[in-house]
Amino acid sequence: MNELIGLAALVALILVGSAVCSGVEAALLTANPLRVHELAGRPQPPRGARSLQQLKNRMGRALAVLVIANNGFNIFGSLMLGGYAAQVFEKLGMRGIVLPLFSVGLTVLVILLGEILPKALGSRLALPVSLASAAAVSLLLKLMLPLVLVLERLMPAITAENELTTDEEEIRLLARLGSQKGQIEADEAAMIGKVFQLNDLTARDLMVPRVSAPTLPGLAELHTVRDTLLQSGASSWVVLGQEVDEVLGVASLDVLLAALVRGEGSSTVAQHSETVEFVPEMIRADRLLTAFRRRSHAQRVVVDEFGGFVGVIGAEAVLAVLAGWWRRPQSGKPLEPISP
Repeated sequence: MNELIGLAALVALILVGSAVCSGVEAALLTANPLRVHELAGRPQPPRGARSLQQLKNRMGRALAVLVIANNGFNIFGSLMLGGYAAQVFEKLGMRGIVLPLFSVGLTVLVILLGEILPKALGSRLALPVSLASAAAVSLLLKLMLPLVLVLERLMPAITAENELTTDEEEIRLLARLGSQKGQIEADEAAMIGKVFQLNDLTARDLMVPRVSAPTLPGLAELHTVRDTLLQSGASSWVVLGQEVDEVLGVASLDVLLAALVRGEGSSTVAQHSETVEFVPEMIRADRLLTAFRRRSHAQRVVVDEFGGFVGVIGAEAVLAVLAGWWRRPQSGKPLEPISP
């Protein structure tokens, strides 16, 4: 009876050892590297976070150690257990079909309880299992480091470091999947895609062309352009000089109307204008949005490579791309707003 208890204890030891190795291996492979990087970077990281990050950076070494340990239980342990089981059955007078049945039963238990079930649990509880086992795996790696170094010489692929990288397409895909799973809102996922679209658009794509831009002669007196100001819906005006492509500044409609109310109709438009920043027509929309953030004035005059005035653009044109109110032009037509 004592021999059978000892045999059962050895079976349990092999199953537990195989299950732990398999579960930890699946958890390390499944744990999100971005989540691990975020946890390790906290001022007070959770226990095991930094050890886990080191293991994820050299995943080949960690897998080599776990595979060696797992096969030690599954192969070597099973062979030794089979020999011990033969002696126990021989001593107890159990011969014939008992040993083959024991071998088949042990194989089924190792497959189910030592491989399939723990890997499924490890994948489902990847982060908690990885954090809990990181210190133990790191210690085991240090103890087996000489063997691992020999394996690295034989198989250089083990030495490769895992770089934490991503790209636009992957972020778009993650946003789309998150929207489909209900983790983020659909409009949030759409806006993430629009952010990357800014890098593909230029000021020329979004500007109001010169022929359509609201302009006023800088030397004109305010009372002479009164009707133009009242009839137009423009909130700001580009003030032009006498020379070709000479831009004196930008005048706000509110400022011009206020001057008229104060009885300053004999003053010129240029006297009420503000200096404006010039931007090249090929500047990307994302850089243009940053430029709007640095200065309070919302209008920019767009110029070509020769410094000629070709259009005007405001912050609302760039923000409209993020909101989805703009569509790409067709057949070379300028961009037009669409209803949200």
